Amino acid sequence: MKRRTFLATGAASLTAVAGCLGGGGGDELPVTPSDGDLDGYPPEYDDVPDERDVDTSSFSTTTQKGVEVPLVPVDVAKYWHARREARFADARGEKQYKASRVDGAVLSPAEESALSDDADAVTDWPKDDRIVAYCGCPHHLSGIRAARLIDAGYEEVYIIDEGFWEWHDRDYPMQGEDIDERPESWVIRGETDPNYARDDAWAYHDPTGQTEATGITDDGTYELHLTFHDVGPDSTVEVETPAYSVEGTLADLSVGTVRG
Repeated sequence: MKRRTFLATGAASLTAVAGCLGGGGGDELPVTPSDGDLDGYPPEYDDVPDERDVDTSSFSTTTQKGVEVPLVPVDVAKYWHARREARFADARGEKQYKASRVDGAVLSPAEESALSDDADAVTDWPKDDRIVAYCGCPHHLSGIRAARLIDAGYEEVYIIDEGFWEWHDRDYPMQGEDIDERPESWVIRGETDPNYARDDAWAYHDPTGQTEATGITDDGTYELHLTFHDVGPDSTVEVETPAYSVEGTLADLSVGTVRG
């Protein structure tokens, strides 16, 4: 396979699923959105919620690359955000990050080659800091990123269970160039050799550098959920597995199941 740090993909059928914006995000809003240099922390809130117990041992987990990663519910992530008790890392690509992100979050993509300046601020954070990673799929890319951090010795790493778009739909604090946009979502279904179960399937839109990933199941099938900015039915997407690579427009790939 070519180019990628993490590879895996399969056959794909795409079905467009329109997204829409949802409900409100509570009263505790930051003083101002973050700008300038980011350190993963949000700005200070006007109204900080009272301290409460959070039983992190009760969180569900997901396994990525043999590493067990805890899933933090989005409302708990928001509570930590409001109290500035966690640093936030966006595991998506630069295009998605610039369009809309959790307020204060830094870019720390799952695909290591996705950083244009080869700089990842998270690698300079103390290893005992609480880190919350997120993505939009809702938590495969962030799971990959979190697993690497845990392997590197970071002691308290979580991923948002419901993903970024639930944060977005709740109108929780965000920053970016187009925080009002909720891009159309596409579901890519594929099939590859079951011997690649527990590996990853990837989708790429090279013109904008946007990526998505998902796990290959025991029977060799997978589903990729793409929420990409500035793509449509005529956009060319590449899907990769350890076995093969397939390229075509979203409209073409939406017919049947792609098999290499």
